[in-house]
Amino acid sequence: MTTSTPVTVGVLSLHNSKETKAICNAVEALGHDPAWLRRENTEIDITDSEVTIQPDVDIVVNRLLLSKSTEPCEELGLARTLAHLRPTLNGPAATLTAVHKVATAVTLAEADVPVPDALMALESERLNDWLTAGDTEAVYKTAIGTNGGGTWKVGPDERVNARVGNRYAFLQSLIEREGEPTRDLRVYVVDDRVVGSMFRYAPDNDWRTNVALGGDVADASDEVPEPALDIARRATDAVGLDYAGVDLVESDDGWLVLEVNPTAGFKGLYEATGRSPAPYIAAHAIEEAGGTVDADRVADLAAVLDDSVPTCRPSTAPASTLERQTVGYIEEVIVSGTSGSTTALAKSDTGATRTSIDTGLAADIGAGPIKSITKVKSGSQKVSKSRPVVDLVVAVGGSRHTVTASVEDRSHMQYPVLLGRDILQHYRVDVSRRADTDGEDEDNEEEEASAEE
Repeated sequence: MTTSTPVTVGVLSLHNSKETKAICNAVEALGHDPAWLRRENTEIDITDSEVTIQPDVDIVVNRLLLSKSTEPCEELGLARTLAHLRPTLNGPAATLTAVHKVATAVTLAEADVPVPDALMALESERLNDWLTAGDTEAVYKTAIGTNGGGTWKVGPDERVNARVGNRYAFLQSLIEREGEPTRDLRVYVVDDRVVGSMFRYAPDNDWRTNVALGGDVADASDEVPEPALDIARRATDAVGLDYAGVDLVESDDGWLVLEVNPTAGFKGLYEATGRSPAPYIAAHAIEEAGGTVDADRVADLAAVLDDSVPTCRPSTAPASTLERQTVGYIEEVIVSGTSGSTTALAKSDTGATRTSIDTGLAADIGAGPIKSITKVKSGSQKVSKSRPVVDLVVAVGGSRHTVTASVEDRSHMQYPVLLGRDILQHYRVDVSRRADTDGEDEDNEEEEASAEE
């Protein structure tokens, strides 16, 4: 039974994303009460076997970015706890399936939703046998990843491992159509409704289409056939999500689902179509909690991506030292590529924009392929130098980062890896702490400009 009384929609999000802000603002604009569930204000109280939560909400919209989290199990447990107490959109079980690409593919295949051929093996030689037998290029991915990180194109003569760092990896057939630009299709589904669809085109010097990597977008509303939209709806339903960004690619035999994203971004879709999914997600949550919405108002709000700071954002508490890990001036890290992982000493350099790795070490672990060329200048030299840029996975402590690192000959330097601000922004740096005892200082380097080859 519905009611005109406002309901309270809690948006569970521990990060500051435009999507979270837009959903909160949409709830308020639709005449209901948003609550942003963050570290500063969320409590679960068990007293005399009675459980209460603060803020007290009627329904939860799950926006936890598990694929980017350094604490995925803890955050998944938090979502599971709240789901015991309140209805939850994109519940924890469905979200867990969606963030694991192989689990997603298995779920879709079992539901007769078309997907590319793939192999996940816990032993590297089985992966390499599959790659060799295919005698063609394939896609090598970490089972959990986001924004195109942890994804490589590999050939039949290359060697891959069953793990990239601390994450399992798998091989997937590469779907390309000869003579056509590299693109895929993102369809955003909310409550079995297609909110919008866009084509995503790979940028120069890359084959991945992710907007976060610089891919171009275009409105696909008038070009996508209904069977492709139906596949996207079926995929969302099969995984068990209430809303999702479904990525598809067109093969010679029809459309195949690549991924089903439980926390897909809004920026690219809004840029391409002029439509924001936020009001539709907000409306779905409100109606699930027993509230009412004006459909015309939802459509009007979708024409604007309102990612201003919502009124429900709790006051920011002083940062705890436990929330930001400390790294030393010299740290022991694990670097990973397509063919292996190894431990290395890395120097922390807050003056460097980008992480860099020694040429020989990059070759040993299979970092690459080269994506572009960047120019850097040394603190002791006036002339800038050009260096190739590759994808690199770096594990620091218990956290894992996928970055685009520059490759240079560091054989004359003390440390084969230099940690730049792309990684150090997540840490506090203690210059008095070092993993070695006899290292020498090196020249700082600052990225000057980027020029694609």
